[in-house]
Amino acid sequence: MCIWVRLILLAAFVLGILPGCAAPRPLTGLLEGDLHWQGRVLLRGDVVIAEGAHLHIAPGTRVLFLPPAEGEDRLTLHPYFPGSELIVHGRIIARGTPEKPIEFRAADAQAGPGSWGAINLRESPEAIFSHCIFTQADSAIHSFGSKVLVEQSLFERNLVAVRFNTSEIRIAHNLIRDNDAGIRFHLGAPVVINNDLRDNNKSFFLTADPRDYRITRNNILGSRQYAVVLGEDVPDDVQMAENYWGTMDAQVIETQFFDGRRLEHLGRVRYAPLLDRPVPEAGPAWTR
Repeated sequence: MCIWVRLILLAAFVLGILPGCAAPRPLTGLLEGDLHWQGRVLLRGDVVIAEGAHLHIAPGTRVLFLPPAEGEDRLTLHPYFPGSELIVHGRIIARGTPEKPIEFRAADAQAGPGSWGAINLRESPEAIFSHCIFTQADSAIHSFGSKVLVEQSLFERNLVAVRFNTSEIRIAHNLIRDNDAGIRFHLGAPVVINNDLRDNNKSFFLTADPRDYRITRNNILGSRQYAVVLGEDVPDDVQMAENYWGTMDAQVIETQFFDGRRLEHLGRVRYAPLLDRPVPEAGPAWTR
């Protein structure tokens, strides 16, 4: 192969115009069918994965959210968010590896939290995130009526790391640090186990009617405002036994709760029995 052909192929690979490479132009609008992303993928505005579509994201992929152009951010009111977001009605499988995690972040690496909207799961029948990094989002993962697995991943510098309602969701072995809120939810059937939540303003925010939940064997440390906040529509006690709070001192632990100890119409966080040492397997193995 002559040197000019090699140079042309190399340039094509760098620009992402060979088959299997990320598209050089930002994606926007409705996407259908079987979709495969790898390399560097740019999203701009409302990017919608249609019902029945299947998005597979390869290890090492960087999914970068650009500010939306005029007319590309039509969905901005809850349950959607201002800024570019990935709205998933179909399936999404994002499995990275310890050596090649998948990144979801703003295209501007210096942008602050809330610079892009969310990975917004809307009745997705299957959403899997493993060995991923999420940063700078409004709500990095936001789920409604979906079946979700989030494991072995890192969330940092988001307004909310994981936010959901009416979802069957398992959140396990993640590091959730330096977010305004770590895990925020109502309704749903969450299993939250073996996570390391640290240095968030609020580690947990239960907004209304939590039920069918299991929150156990997590390290919950260094919450700047509260470790657990109960919203106005949580009149019942919340069971959070067998977690590690950084101390065995009940008075210190209870200062970390905004619950019935502060407003009598709220339920109380029931945290006993508690763990007397950190959970060694909490958090992703690849970040230890």
